[in-house]
Amino acid sequence: MAKKALINREVKRIALSKKYAAKRAAIFAIINNTSATEEERFGARLQLQSIPRNAAPVRQRRRCAITGRPRGVFRKFGLGRIKIREIAMRGAIPGVIKASW
Repeated sequence: MAKKALINREVKRIALSKKYAAKRAAIFAIINNTSATEEERFGARLQLQSIPRNAAPVRQRRRCAITGRPRGVFRKFGLGRIKIREIAMRGAIPGVIKASW
């Protein structure tokens, strides 16, 4: 089980990312606009720096929904490899079976 502080930090990052998503998109539109003047684009870069770093979606970490484990998390299930194995062995995931040959 991951520390609660790390899980809460991740929740805070997700909330910040959603809060600033529209503002970041607008700033990136100015930065990537080649017809804008260099001063406008430079000003947009300065605005981007004023946004909190944790508002960037890149800083989010995928975690297991049950344990909060940061590594070995499957996107399809949103669970860590250990929990997937436990649940699959119980037969609770439809279509997932243990391999045998």
